[in-house]
Amino acid sequence: EVQLVESGGGLVQPGGSLRLSCKASGFQFEIYWMYWFRQAPGKGLEWIAEINRGSDKSAYDDSVKGRFTISRDNAKYMLYLQMDALKTEDTAVYYCANGRVDQGYGFRGPGTQVSVST
Repeated sequence: EVQLVESGGGLVQPGGSLRLSCKASGFQFEIYWMYWFRQAPGKGLEWIAEINRGSDKSAYDDSVKGRFTISRDNAKYMLYLQMDALKTEDTAVYYCANGRVDQGYGFRGPGTQVSVST
């Protein structure tokens, strides 16, 4: 059974940082591209970052480029998202996934809430 469990969310002030983690199990993590998505209140699911299995290719949505960094540890079956210079508009539930779930592929976790506010 595929399981993805996110952690590390919380409340942070604008300009602050958070590091999200995602523990994967139930599939061969090391051969999958992995993804982070987010969903803000009242909005749809948004792709924000992806990383290939060897960690030598990654891509980001323009809204987070230069502020967020995706990484992975294949030995530990872990995916990470380092979020710096957070903005109020980054407030959302963040999900990790093993496919483009916005296009109907793969699985995602239950999500972790990130709130950026003064």
